[in-house]
Amino acid sequence: MWGGRFASGPAAIMEAINASIGFDQKLYAQDIRGSIAHSEMLAAQGIITAEDQVAIAEGLRTIQREIETGSFQFSRQLEDIHMNVESRLATLVGPAAGRLHTARSRNDQVAVDFRLWVKDELARVDHALTKLIAAFLNRAEEHAATVMPGFTHLQTAQPVTFGHHCMAYVEMFGRDLSRVRDASARLDESPLGAAALAGTGFPIDRHSTAQALGFREPTRNSIDSVSDRDYALEFLSLSAICATHLSRLAEEIVIWSTPQFGFIRLSDAFSTGSSIMPQKKNPDAAELTRAKTGRINGHLIALLTVMKGLPLAYSKDMQEDKEAVFDAAETLDLMVAAMTGMVSDMTVQTEAMARAAGSGYSTATDLADWLVRTLNLPFREAHHVTGRAVALAEAKKIGLEELALADLQSIHAGITDAIFDVLSVENSVGSRTSYGGTAPDQVRKQIAYWKERLAQG
Repeated sequence: MWGGRFASGPAAIMEAINASIGFDQKLYAQDIRGSIAHSEMLAAQGIITAEDQVAIAEGLRTIQREIETGSFQFSRQLEDIHMNVESRLATLVGPAAGRLHTARSRNDQVAVDFRLWVKDELARVDHALTKLIAAFLNRAEEHAATVMPGFTHLQTAQPVTFGHHCMAYVEMFGRDLSRVRDASARLDESPLGAAALAGTGFPIDRHSTAQALGFREPTRNSIDSVSDRDYALEFLSLSAICATHLSRLAEEIVIWSTPQFGFIRLSDAFSTGSSIMPQKKNPDAAELTRAKTGRINGHLIALLTVMKGLPLAYSKDMQEDKEAVFDAAETLDLMVAAMTGMVSDMTVQTEAMARAAGSGYSTATDLADWLVRTLNLPFREAHHVTGRAVALAEAKKIGLEELALADLQSIHAGITDAIFDVLSVENSVGSRTSYGGTAPDQVRKQIAYWKERLAQG
């Protein structure tokens, strides 16, 4: 491959560390797309003949069929997907294959291949996240008025609805979806034609190849074109953030499905049993989703570390970018699919949620708010009065709503029996009518907003 510059072939160790065909063969479709577009441009510009271009394109399509049917023989000696394809093309079409690489380098070739691959993967993640958001919207609509405890510090805080809780994840994954689309817009530039780092003296048309490959426009600096891996880092970054959201959801599913909570039940499709305890039903899909987040985070840190000290332009260190991105993409695809399945599949135990919603004196804030609104107490004083009421209820081992009016009046004489209208869980939830609050009507408004947003793309 190296022509006359090197007298001997690579040592076995050098071959092993240098070869990337074991993983970059995933780029075969993008590599062939890029090469066909490049050959068409070369022919249109009169750099190669039309006859050579036809032979090249037919040969490349034959190679794609061979790869997809499993008959293509990959060689580690040829290092990477680019040289494997080029070598096979030479066998198929002869000297015309040697003209394909005119006015390009493997540096811009791999850059365009990898951008195309990440762009394609972002489209897949976009679709998957849209399905996950839709699954949450369905559950939120079904449970817009289903009460459950809201938590801070994993301690009962205030009652909310399960629909409102689901909509919190809609917001999280909605931001993930926006990051996917932002990243796709930023990488939508074609590096093809930057050559090794300085561009080329051939009269190429970079705008035509960019258009042929579905890019918005060509990149504007040939050095940056071959040395940029921001799109890979950004993909890993948005994947890590999305995985963190998936992990938080997985943690809640693990907690909610315990007998101690009993908020949901997972079907057998997303659970496993125990080899020794026949009563067990383990939420393994959620636990594995939670664990795989570390894998994606690790890939992000690894590539950041690879890129942090590289001088411009291209260095072979960048070969380490692909395995990280490929594995993160496969992992994220699986995690999103698993969570979408669990959200759609789980059975919500509404009675258990309702019982828990009033635990831990969850309507204490409603008592304090009533004291402010009705008796015009400063909030800090109302907070103190409410704290005394909670202490009294705790001493009596009863709920706030079970305290006698006389007990409450012993704490503050101005309290009337109207207080009992705000101490129920349902009234508490219904009173939270501020924009984005947990009142069922507010939840339904946010569901309608997100349905319209998804419908508009």
